[in-house]
Amino acid sequence: MSSKFIIIVLGEPYGVFSELLGKFFSLNRKFKKKIIIVGNKELLNGQLKKLGYSIKMNDMNNIKLSKLKKINILNIKFKYKKLFSNITKLSNDYLKESFYEALKITKINPNNFIFLNGPVSKKTFFNKKYLGVTEYLSKKTDSKNEVMLIYNEKLSVSPITTHIPLKDVAKKINKQKIINNVLKLNSFYKNIIKKKPKFAILGLNPHCETVDIVSEEEKIIIPSIKNLKKKKVDISGPFSADTFFLKKNIDKYDVVVGMYHDQVLTPIKTLFNFNAINITVGLPFIRISPDHGPNSKMLGKNKSDPSSLKYALKFADKY
Repeated sequence: MSSKFIIIVLGEPYGVFSELLGKFFSLNRKFKKKIIIVGNKELLNGQLKKLGYSIKMNDMNNIKLSKLKKINILNIKFKYKKLFSNITKLSNDYLKESFYEALKITKINPNNFIFLNGPVSKKTFFNKKYLGVTEYLSKKTDSKNEVMLIYNEKLSVSPITTHIPLKDVAKKINKQKIINNVLKLNSFYKNIIKKKPKFAILGLNPHCETVDIVSEEEKIIIPSIKNLKKKKVDISGPFSADTFFLKKNIDKYDVVVGMYHDQVLTPIKTLFNFNAINITVGLPFIRISPDHGPNSKMLGKNKSDPSSLKYALKFADKY
């Protein structure tokens, strides 16, 4: 296949993703790549109609039936009573089938696909089996050492550890993981973004200091930086996280690597609000998602911000 595809898994049926799709596609209809939505067409149409949106969709049960300049949909069965309802485990089989069918399509030629998923409820869908969609897709594609990147063209961030309790972070960071993560991100930027990135790496401890005899900075982070420099990676640090995200610092770098989730996600969301997307590097395909959850509290209110979805789809169509 010569054409490229953006495959969109609708995700949690009782989240705001349908609303965001309605807001986006009502204003944006021209794409270089084929769009394939995977999910329940009847529920999607019903929710959109209730909110005042409409998407013309081409039904397909085979990728050969997908059409350029059309929003294609692969329908997944889902029994529901209400258009808008509470998130429960009753959606789990539907979500599993949606991801399964989407992943089956990508196996034809993973390089031809950008995989975008709507948010899911980690509590109800994963039931403590997976930390998040990043880890779920890694398992389902037999991938290893996946890397989370929260991307904005001005500045991106990547946590070495993702959705784990803070008390476990120090036990989960090591030299090999830091080196592997940064090398994968470096390759992603050079091959996909077409840019040689400049990395900044943060310390783990406040001010990169500790009362312990030897700190994680000395044992793990500084040796990792030295190793990466030998591999011709443009990287500096470790920097203290409390002062790093000042404008005079962030203007110098493309990617900030932190040791744990909120160390880097809190400042990036403060800086860019929803103008950032979650990219998983290290899967057979590029996976992206809007940088927010199902937001069920806003379900049916037609007040959700589509900025992150817009950023995600425009990134997908460009790259």
